[in-house]
Amino acid sequence: MTENFLELVIAEDYDEDALEILQRKPNLRIMRNAERRDEPVSEQDVRRVRGGLLVQDRDQDLESREEMTVVTSRKPTEREWGDLLFAWRVAKHVRSNAIVLSKDLATVGIGAGQMSRIDSVRLAVDKANVPLHGAAMASDAFFPFADGPQVALDAGVDLIIQPGGSQRDHEVVEACDRAGAAMVFTSRRHFRH
Repeated sequence: MTENFLELVIAEDYDEDALEILQRKPNLRIMRNAERRDEPVSEQDVRRVRGGLLVQDRDQDLESREEMTVVTSRKPTEREWGDLLFAWRVAKHVRSNAIVLSKDLATVGIGAGQMSRIDSVRLAVDKANVPLHGAAMASDAFFPFADGPQVALDAGVDLIIQPGGSQRDHEVVEACDRAGAAMVFTSRRHFRH
């Protein structure tokens, strides 16, 4: 963490040695937040929209790896599973049409809130601050066409995790197979507006 640009670190508590190291970083705000409130599982997420309310179940669950399906010829390694699952967790917190790029358990690019999924992919790739060879990409929803994943694959992304469920899933999987990339279907989407 000391090698990355950070402005703020919030944790429930800190090991004394870790705190000493973090305090050496100039201009870093270190906060302790011991108050952890769990939201009731049954509580729904409510948003105001013009003329009414959007009411949806909270997206609190994260599927286990055993519930996911590798759909490409190439299977992720243990290290790669870490990046895939990390990107998937981050995508849960990003606005709809979310694309998250991760590498070495760090977020390196995010594209969100776009009208089309391919635009979100392009934005995430453009925002990436590291070479993307070996990176993972998570999408909060399925890819309706292979063009979105192709942009990421062309940029060097090797791993993709997404819900699946498009009528053109086979085209998306074929694009990954041609590129030698691994793709995982979660069979469950994230949805945050």
